[in-house]
Amino acid sequence: MSVTKDDVRKVARLSRIAVPEERLEEMAGELNGILGWIDQLNEVDIEGVEPMTSVVETKLPMREDVVTDGNIQDQVLANAPRSEDGFFVVPKAVE
Repeated sequence: MSVTKDDVRKVARLSRIAVPEERLEEMAGELNGILGWIDQLNEVDIEGVEPMTSVVETKLPMREDVVTDGNIQDQVLANAPRSEDGFFVVPKAVE
C-alpha cells in the first residue's frame, strides 16, 4: 500500500491538522516508511506465541476489597474552612 499526497491531505483534513502544501510529499514518504515497517512485522512467524502485556512474567498482589471510610474523618475535616456534623459546609450553588 502506498500513501499519496491526496491521502495525506485527506487524513490531515479529517484530523483537523493544518499541513502546509509543501510538507505533503514529505509526510507521504514518512507514512510510507512507517507502513513498510508494519509490513516487515507482518512477516514474523508468531505461531504458538502467547499474547502478553509485559516481557516480565509477574503477578500483582491481590488484597481484600473492603470499603472503608479511612477512619480519618477528623483529619480530613481539619483542612476544611467550615464543617458541621462531620460534613463539609459549602456555599449554596443553586438558587
